[in-house]
Amino acid sequence: MLSAHQNIFLIGPMGAGKTTVGRLLAQTLAKTFLDSDREIETRTGASIPLIFELEGEAGFRAREKAMIDELTRRDGVVLATGGGAILDPDNRRALAGRGLVVYLETSVDEQLRRTARDENRPLLRTADPRGRLEELLRIRAPLYREIADLTVNTDGLLGRRVAAMIGTHLASL
Repeated sequence: MLSAHQNIFLIGPMGAGKTTVGRLLAQTLAKTFLDSDREIETRTGASIPLIFELEGEAGFRAREKAMIDELTRRDGVVLATGGGAILDPDNRRALAGRGLVVYLETSVDEQLRRTARDENRPLLRTADPRGRLEELLRIRAPLYREIADLTVNTDGLLGRRVAAMIGTHLASL
């Protein structure tokens, strides 16, 4: 069984359900829920799109790296990471070394469906969102798989079902 102090880190592409599943999982397991993107927004007082606009992706990634390092050092948390957090090797080491990593896998079709009306996705501000998502997944999927202790496909599933599936897996540890 998972210890009260052990962390669970949710990774995966945008629209995979990391925030929704993370909240539900934290409730079920009586852990603290954290979302690295929300923490950045709260502390800076700026939205992710505004940070991208003012500092570029590199500026955002530097903030994200510091936040991932800090949040993964806590005990007893369920952390939803941004989709690109795994691009940085230090983030991958921190996630893999400080908790159980769950990759919420989802198809590009499902990502498009789930993010269609979300204005808070700076990487999708493009003429070809499908092409962008396909490219991101091509680059990132191997990195998600590299550090995942558990992979759960979320296509067509509600957050409660995914959280229950993860909970069942954790109970068998």
